Amino acid sequence: MLKSKLLDMMILNEIVDIVGRDHTFTSGPDRLSYSLDTYWAPRALLDLGAEPDLPDVVVAPGSVEEVVELIKLANIYRIPVIPFGGGSGSQGAILPVYGGMVIDLKRLKRIINIDEVSGTVTVQAGIVGYDLEAALNARGWTFPHYPASVHAATIGGSLACRGSGTVSTKYGKAEDLVLSVEVVLPNGDVMRTLPVPNHAAGPGILQNFVGAEGIFGILTEATLRITPLPQTRRFTAFLFPDLASGMEAGRRIMHADLRPCVMRLYDEVSTIKTVKHVLDLDVSKGAYLVIGFDGFEDIVDVCERRAIEICREFSAAPLGAEAGMKWWDNRYNFYYPPKALDVPWMFGTLDTVTTYNKIMKLYTNKRERLTHAFSEYDLYYYAHFSHWFPWGVMVYDRFVIEKPPQDKEEAIRLHDAVWNMSTAINLEFGGVLNEHHGVGLKLARHVRRQYGAGFQVIEAIKDAVDPHHLMNPGKMGFGPTQ
Repeated sequence: MLKSKLLDMMILNEIVDIVGRDHTFTSGPDRLSYSLDTYWAPRALLDLGAEPDLPDVVVAPGSVEEVVELIKLANIYRIPVIPFGGGSGSQGAILPVYGGMVIDLKRLKRIINIDEVSGTVTVQAGIVGYDLEAALNARGWTFPHYPASVHAATIGGSLACRGSGTVSTKYGKAEDLVLSVEVVLPNGDVMRTLPVPNHAAGPGILQNFVGAEGIFGILTEATLRITPLPQTRRFTAFLFPDLASGMEAGRRIMHADLRPCVMRLYDEVSTIKTVKHVLDLDVSKGAYLVIGFDGFEDIVDVCERRAIEICREFSAAPLGAEAGMKWWDNRYNFYYPPKALDVPWMFGTLDTVTTYNKIMKLYTNKRERLTHAFSEYDLYYYAHFSHWFPWGVMVYDRFVIEKPPQDKEEAIRLHDAVWNMSTAINLEFGGVLNEHHGVGLKLARHVRRQYGAGFQVIEAIKDAVDPHHLMNPGKMGFGPTQ
């Protein structure tokens, strides 16, 4: 942590006094396990024999009061602080690039209150999404945020990166499902945002913390919107002649306000490579669409029937309810072994979101320019479109290089070059750095360019609430602790 070995030992004793010996971790394996998420670059470097950046210490506080004391200690000694949830992120948001203290929040996992009158639940930020969902389901409720990482991601982590779940098209993303949060600020003060998110009581500060990835403080509690379990949830699938016709059908469905809970459209490469591989469907061309509706049976009947009519207007071949339900039952299999991408391949998810009038140009330009620029590495590109909005849609696109360079520096240079080009194309066509995985270390260098003159607002808030830049340094366009 510091240059003095004696002082480091004394600081460690102070940490133990706060959280206890059993919740203070300093061994090599413990620190290694907190130095990686699913971000390709550090995992690939480790695979190639490089030493990863390790935290100096990992702590697991059992109360908000202990978090406060840890933050106050970090201020005294200028120790970088990295909040840690489930470690399931893909952007390197939890990488301890300057060492310091990782604060694992998973012991803060209580369900504080389920308010069935208001349709809300208040939880500590360290609770894992699956555990929360199981408790709510037992009472006939659901928190409609079903990410592929649901078995690992914490609620705090989902809010910190503005995550999306499978049914976000109807129910919204993480930032749409939160009413208020409790935050331990970088000076150790505990604050709560206003009790409701919709008001005319000033600019509101809730969304300054949601999506900030810990740079403004540590989320310790959240009140979330929940909904009764639907009476029914049904899916059906179609094969469109091409991506453009599927995209137009999706836009029409959204503008008809039919409110599908799921609408996922795969491009032809993804239809052939991924859908066929995971779902074992015999398709050789076209664009696969799965669409789902949930709620009361009679309302689902009407909405599903009208959506089917729209799809047929674009010559979509019906694959039926069985093909749709098969997708739902296997929806997470795309992201776990043996189906998931992993080293030694180089890969990345380049997702962004833009308006309907720009999405096909963005997709086409990115596909053509990336595959051309990196043809010597046989880069291939594929995509699906999910998380639809009234005004546009997110593209979940990926690149894969099956035989990347084995030299560490060359591999990182190639990886960054792909991301630099992808990011430039996203911004060129009205997109953003990312739609639901966050910024992390991976995209931190692009944040200032994305916001332009607006970055001074973020910078001013950072300097005001965290003048020593203790919180998650190296992320969101900021450098080391000062």
